[in-house]
Amino acid sequence: MKNIKPYPTEEELPPIKTLNEVDFSAIYSYADYMRFEFEERLEIIKGYIFEMSPAPSRIHQKISGRIYVPIYNALNGHQCEVYSAPFDVRLAKKTQDDRDVFTVVQPDIVVVCDPAKLDKRGCIGAPDIVVEILSPGNNKKELINKYEVYEEAGVKEYWIVSSSDKTFFRYILDDKGKFQPTKLLTEGEEVTTRIIPGFKLVLEEVFQD
Repeated sequence: MKNIKPYPTEEELPPIKTLNEVDFSAIYSYADYMRFEFEERLEIIKGYIFEMSPAPSRIHQKISGRIYVPIYNALNGHQCEVYSAPFDVRLAKKTQDDRDVFTVVQPDIVVVCDPAKLDKRGCIGAPDIVVEILSPGNNKKELINKYEVYEEAGVKEYWIVSSSDKTFFRYILDDKGKFQPTKLLTEGEEVTTRIIPGFKLVLEEVFQD
């Protein structure tokens, strides 16, 4: 009978110190993600590595702040909490064991209403709201790859904001667990959501300047 060596623990696995050591054709888990010691930011979607855009532009940061602050203010006194990137969201399918988690993303903004999903490393499970602000070069990833994992995980609302087009688009999860698209919004219009009572986002203020 062969002596089968047990799978090494996270502590026994060697660190991955440079981006050159990453095999972009291989499958990675959150356990592997925790071994990354380089500065470059990566996300894992269904086991595959995706490079994130360089540091967000000034406009990107400005828009993020103009969305984050109204949400933060509206949540005062509520159980829901809002976080901005960098903030790891682990979307588990089988178990919450690090070796079984194959999607780890860093949305620009997330709202989490279940305190049990929050731990010292971020969020484990689907946030209630995910906000992605598109940057040149990553539109395909946001619109296709992330759409699929957010829908599968049960994210209630997925907001996509384009700074270049000055548009706001939202998917809302229906009773069957499928995203339903809403009207494309732009300057002069407002955004509300049932998840945050009393919240109102004025797009004229978001996209000004």
